[in-house]
This record gives sequence, C-alpha cells and structure tokens, in this order.
Amino acid sequence: MTLYRATVLDTPSDPFEDGPEALRAEHDGGLLVRDGVIAARGRFADVAAAHPGEEVVDLREGILLPGMVDTHVHFPQVRAIGGLGMPLLDWLDRCALPEETRLVNRTYAEEVAGEFVDGLVRAGTTTALVFGSHFPEAVDALFAEAERVGLRITSGLVVSDRILPEPLLTTPEAALAHGRALLETWHGRGRLRYAVTPRFSLSSSEPMLDACAELLAARDDVWFTSHLNENTAEIEEVARLFPGAGHYLDSYDRHGLVTPRSVLAHNVHPTGHELEVLARAGAAVAHCPTSNCALGSGLFPFAEHLTAGVRVALGSDVGAGTGFSLLKEGLQAYFVQRLLGPRGVALGPAALLHLATRSGALALGLGDDVGDLSVGKQFDAVWVRPQPGSTLDVVLRHPADATDALAKIFTLGTPGDVAVVWVAGRAVSSAPQPVPPSLPLEAA
Repeated sequence: MTLYRATVLDTPSDPFEDGPEALRAEHDGGLLVRDGVIAARGRFADVAAAHPGEEVVDLREGILLPGMVDTHVHFPQVRAIGGLGMPLLDWLDRCALPEETRLVNRTYAEEVAGEFVDGLVRAGTTTALVFGSHFPEAVDALFAEAERVGLRITSGLVVSDRILPEPLLTTPEAALAHGRALLETWHGRGRLRYAVTPRFSLSSSEPMLDACAELLAARDDVWFTSHLNENTAEIEEVARLFPGAGHYLDSYDRHGLVTPRSVLAHNVHPTGHELEVLARAGAAVAHCPTSNCALGSGLFPFAEHLTAGVRVALGSDVGAGTGFSLLKEGLQAYFVQRLLGPRGVALGPAALLHLATRSGALALGLGDDVGDLSVGKQFDAVWVRPQPGSTLDVVLRHPADATDALAKIFTLGTPGDVAVVWVAGRAVSSAPQPVPPSLPLEAA
C-alpha cells in the first residue's frame, strides 16, 4: 500500500445544488491506496497512525486533484489545432477533414494516436470520451495506444455516408460490420469501452442512423456520442435533410439514440423541447467552451440546461478546441457565463472542478469508479505542482483558502503545471520520490 500526503481538493457532491460547500478540502490529507483503489482517507496524521509502516509519498509542494474527465475530444484532429477565424463548416472543410483523411495510413494513424494520448496525459486527463476515426485501422491504433498507457478511453468508429469527402464515407452495412468487429475486440478490455459514433446527422442518412441504433442496442453497456446544435448553419441544413424531424435532436431520438448512455457535444442553440427530451432521457451534454468561442458558434446557455435538468460536463473538443487542458476549458466556461450577464450561471471554483471531474464521470457512467477521491474509488489523480518561481507557484503560496487556491489553478494552470498523473494507482508520468517510511512523522 502507498500513503499519499497532500492538500486534497475534490467535489463529491454537486455544487449546483450544494454551492461552494461542495468543495471538499483537506490541507494535510492522507490517501491510502491499495491495488489502485483508495482504501482510507482523512487527516494524514490519523491515516498514518492507523496504518503504520506504509510507504509515504509526500505531495505537499502541490495540490492533488481527481483525474480530469474529457467528454468530447477528437483523436484525428491533434494536428489541426489552431485553425482560427472560421465558422464550423468552413473549418471542417479547410482544417479538420483533410487531416482526418490522412489517418487512412496506419503508420500515420499510430503517430497521431501517440501524440493524442500523450496530450491527454500531459493535461491531466485520465478518462475521455473520444471521437475516433473514420478508418477502423486508425481506431485500432487509438485503442492500442490507450491500452499501452493505461488511460480510461471510450471511443469508436466515426461513421458517415454523405456530404463529407469520399475517403471518409462508408455504407451502413460496412459501418455496422466494422463497428461490431471493433466492439468485440476492444470493449471491456481493461479500461476501454466502445461508443457508437455517427459524426453528426448532417453527414448520416436515416439508414446509417438505423445501423448505429442496431449496434447500440446490441449491448446495454455501449455508449453513444455525436454532435448537436453547434452552429446555426449546421442546424438549418439538418432541418432540410430531415424534413420530418421536429428539431435536430429528433434526428437521433427517433432512431432510439438518445438514452442515459448518450453524450451529445455542444448544444449551443437548443430548443426548449430538446432540453426536455434530453432531461427525460437522462442524456448528457458535453460543453466545449474554447471550441464554441474559436469557431464563433455561440455562448452556451448553461442556465437553460440546469433549469431543464440536463446533465453537463466539459469537453476540450480538440482540434477546434484550443488544447487538451480542462483547466483552460473551465476558465473559458467561466468567461462565457460572465459575458451572458444575468442569463449566465455563476461558475465558482467548486463548479469548475466538478465539471472537469465528477460531472464527466457521471456522464460516462463511471461515477462509482472515478471523478473524486473518495474511499472505494480508483486512484485516478493529478498532482498540480507549478514550476518554481512561476506565477502560479507564487500565488499558490499565498491563497486565502482552498476555494481561492482552486480559483488560482483554473486561472493560471496549464499542462506544464501537471507534475504527475495516476490511473488506478499507476503513475503514467514521472512520479515524485517517496518519503522514506522510516522517517518519523514530524520529519515526513
């Protein structure tokens, strides 16, 4: 067993219900980890006294947070980050889709998979719902790299049969066959799961969505993800392509694709009825604030989602998003709600941490396993330790309280401040040196 000594911050309860008190903070906390699971938690002195002789890892020079959970990120778009000045459909045509066609080459796809998984780890993301590739071999490469590193990844083959460049198109029959093969190979293997993934209904015909529904219905633990109400031009085109649909969400819902296992990305421009359907189904929305701002898609109506009872988590949406860091996404979400004035939601530090961790775990059906640092949960954690002398290092030495410290992390934190990342108790980046257990408590 290993005993971690640290300032520990997490949000096991919901700050949208409990307010700032949802932030659980222990200044000199102890987390005892056995076989990757948190076996005890409390004041370090108490946990150490109850478990003498255990190896102690001293993390007091930083702050320990739960592993981040990204609910919407595109594996093939790492190298497309930074395409500014375009709305969604133009950005897809000029930046994203040309890059995605290159993943037909298995060697290229393996290189991108390595860069993608590394980007997640560097940002402190331990769990992610990932938009895969249109090519089965590239999806294999992603799953293989995620398995090698040890991340919790839910992903799948992206399918489309119209509008996109020809190399990215497939048939409903081929989509179903390739999806089944990938699911049988990877779903439930270690920390990997499969997600049925039509790109969006804009590029998916009714028969393609029927094929997606068949694959989703094959098992009750497979997930579904796609895009929804991101851009007004996109919404208008979906309405033209689905004349019988009442709204964008209906293009999925009438195929049985809106369930508690569904995560829809963006939803910047929902109707009231769509919010009701999402809430009734128990589906979740991945809020992607840097992408929404970079593409000029709009300001996310968070208050309307909360009022309707729709679950919301954060997504980085790489590559329209501006990086893998959910700290940055949290800060941008805060900015957006401030700009909405009285129509916005006050996102305090506890809410930002919850959105980046436990909200995502709940959206992905992993709330019993990860998302906070409670006893019985997997030890998926991030040690934020700023570079000595950096601005974040300076301000974290003088916080007013735990809430203030967390606010400073979201304001200034970057992947460069992520020192160590653990998944199920295993460090997936360079680990700190443990304090020798023979030292007396005062020295430790």
